[in-house]
Amino acid sequence: MSKIDVVRAAMVAAMKAKEKERKDALSMLLSALKNAEIDKREPLTEDEENAVVKKEIKQLKETWESAPADREDIKNEAQFRMAVYQEFAPEDMNEDQIREVITQVLAELGIETPTAKDKGKIMKELMPRVKGKADGKEVNRVLGSMFQ
Repeated sequence: MSKIDVVRAAMVAAMKAKEKERKDALSMLLSALKNAEIDKREPLTEDEENAVVKKEIKQLKETWESAPADREDIKNEAQFRMAVYQEFAPEDMNEDQIREVITQVLAELGIETPTAKDKGKIMKELMPRVKGKADGKEVNRVLGSMFQ
């Protein structure tokens, strides 16, 4: 069952339960997923669906952070929608899992002691493997901590 079907089913359940805010949030997520599918012109893979959900959560985080302090309504709505979207987002990789992938990449590239000069080469190989599974900032931080 695709994520579009899962979100649609959750939206129908929210409508039946008369949860207007939840239904509205799910409607926006469903629309983002459908738009991505239309842009691609074929059904999305699971990784692509997860990437869309992550992107929506990231945009909501930015909205929440950039909202003026006196606009609690905007902050509350963004926080509520983030919580709803989080239900459909995959679990992020933890630091140990990221280190494991970095170690594999280093072994494949033949780099025993990574330095800052190697960062571009490592990230080019690393990011496609963790895309949609880990936050880029976190990956960058973990990789930076491994430099000599």
